[in-house]
Amino acid sequence: GLVIDGRTLEHILHDSLQNIFLELTEKCRAVVCCQATPLQKSVLVKLVRSKLKAMTLAVGDGANDVSMIQVADIGVGISGQEGMQAVMASDFAISQFRHLRKLLLVHGHWCYTRLTNMVLYYFYKNVTYVNLLFWYQFFCGFSGTSMTDYWILILFNLVFTSVPPIIYGVLDKDVSAEILMQLPQLYTMSQ
Repeated sequence: GLVIDGRTLEHILHDSLQNIFLELTEKCRAVVCCQATPLQKSVLVKLVRSKLKAMTLAVGDGANDVSMIQVADIGVGISGQEGMQAVMASDFAISQFRHLRKLLLVHGHWCYTRLTNMVLYYFYKNVTYVNLLFWYQFFCGFSGTSMTDYWILILFNLVFTSVPPIIYGVLDKDVSAEILMQLPQLYTMSQ
């Protein structure tokens, strides 16, 4: 791991040392920046996002973390003694730092699998309907007439676009939470 204080971070964030710093951070398992200003935090997250092309997650618990949380791809706010500013600016809110592991490994895995399966479902739904219209055109001489009334099309899209995602989003859990907590490798394997 690598631990950097605020003064050192200010020198690193100048253009001449950025590339060396990024090469060093790629070789580390963790980089901890302590006593950094809010501007330094947000610049560091922007630097990692733009230069390393990495998805960033920022975790903060106070008003001084708001800019960092907003710059990151995913922001997690911890509600605590420093107020609710970080929670209000974040994408996800947790009550304690120890819940971050469950948020990432369990809910992140479930969300990822649900989203990928729903994308496949929408492709299947649309291909099915378009395929039906395509084959109908052979019977009507490619005149462009629709074989269904507009209210049937609206009902089809309403039923097949709203009901399955709600049911799937609430009920689908491909792996139990206990197994996901014990085997963190399942998160990366799903990607």
